[in-house]
Amino acid sequence: MALTLRFLPPLPSPAAAMSSTAARALTSVSRAAFSWKPTGRPQQTLAAAVSRSGVGLHLGACVTATLFPTQAGEGRYFLVEGEEEARVAAEVWNAEPRSQLCTTLRRGEGAHTRVRTVEHLLSAMEALGVDNCRIELSGGDEIPLLDGSAQEWVEAIQSVGLCVAEDANGQKLDKLAPEIHEPVYLRRDDCFIAAFPSSQIHITYGIDFPKVPTIGCQWVSTYLDDNIYSSKIAPARTFCIFEEVEEMRAAGLIKGGSLENAMVCSISGGWLNPPLRFEDEPCRHKILDLIGDFSLFAQNGNQGFPIAHIIAYKAGHALHTDFLIHLSGKNTVDQEQLAGQCSNVYGSYSSYVR
Repeated sequence: MALTLRFLPPLPSPAAAMSSTAARALTSVSRAAFSWKPTGRPQQTLAAAVSRSGVGLHLGACVTATLFPTQAGEGRYFLVEGEEEARVAAEVWNAEPRSQLCTTLRRGEGAHTRVRTVEHLLSAMEALGVDNCRIELSGGDEIPLLDGSAQEWVEAIQSVGLCVAEDANGQKLDKLAPEIHEPVYLRRDDCFIAAFPSSQIHITYGIDFPKVPTIGCQWVSTYLDDNIYSSKIAPARTFCIFEEVEEMRAAGLIKGGSLENAMVCSISGGWLNPPLRFEDEPCRHKILDLIGDFSLFAQNGNQGFPIAHIIAYKAGHALHTDFLIHLSGKNTVDQEQLAGQCSNVYGSYSSYVR
């Protein structure tokens, strides 16, 4: 993935990114919408194991995540302490459709084992090319939040480096990537994601918080490679609205959230813990989340993020994963359920926009 970053001026409305005429012209996804394309590169894994510890966002417990090298074709998967036989693959079919304020994976419908807040770690792995990895969790079922960004995961991966992965027979496997051939979209009210054919990965993301003027409307557009991801996307932290914190904690959420691992913005007073790392850090964090969630399209150690121009507006985790299911052509998204998911993220001021 070759990543150069360029910025777009703020757009007045989602129509500036995708007009209603263009939206009407898009058709429902077909089986010809994408195909798996050889990248010309072998699958990779970590050169050695590496660990990071920290609090989990929702339960607030101290958790350790240890990343281990694994064989080509294994992909990325999680093991939770005490449930070693319950392997949770980092695939979109395991994503909970109504997971609150983060991306949660569960091993099959009705299964007990789950892993929460996977998006930042998976974002770093997808962008840096960690195609195969076993992630073991101890102390809880959440990924450590660290500083609220993916920066420490990037540093952890870079500290041990990557190597070519081999399968059980000692063979290398070619890495494949999904390539979009025709426009695909999923939309509810003014929340949408669209994918258009492109020769390289291009992401355009917009957010809008009219009741929080310090955040307001932001747009960022970028191409993708590991260098720009590491310096311009990975450091962007998650954020929340100060006036919503107590409500979320009363609901049993964000017990591990603090000024040390999230940007907090007051409706009237602005940022409570400046300085920002980037002027448009909230929107950059949404790109970070999108990459992590889209990594779930990966199968058998191949690339998850499609070769396409992805345009997203006010999307959120639920819409990210619903779009991937829609793209697969294996399921029809329940539009009424999707409406509720979009409303949960943007209905009031923000929520933890993770």
